[in-house]
Amino acid sequence: QVQLIESGGGLVQAGGSLRLSCAASERTLSGYTMGWFRQAPGKEREFVAAVVWNFDRTYYADSVKGRFTISTDNAKNTLYLQMNSLEPEDTANYYCAATARPPYLTNAYNSNEYDYWGQGTQVTVSS
Repeated sequence: QVQLIESGGGLVQAGGSLRLSCAASERTLSGYTMGWFRQAPGKEREFVAAVVWNFDRTYYADSVKGRFTISTDNAKNTLYLQMNSLEPEDTANYYCAATARPPYLTNAYNSNEYDYWGQGTQVTVSS
């Protein structure tokens, strides 16, 4: 069982930046697909970004390409999401997710592919 704990959310003005963190309890994350999803009130959960740990493979939603960057820190077992040029439309609860399924069998864009989820961290962008 992998535990995921997100942090770093908050209130920021449009155009600002935030960095979200997701600390994982699992020591060996190599080959895991880890992703960020978000859900705004009244909307479905949507994919934001994903990475295959220790592989040079990242995925981004079109709406965040060029603004958000996903990265990992092996020493800290932590996943990050650097969010720049934030827009009010980015306001949502952001969730970290992980799966140990082989990457070639995993659709990183699909939330149903993930087995472990964090509790979420709220990001609010004011206009």
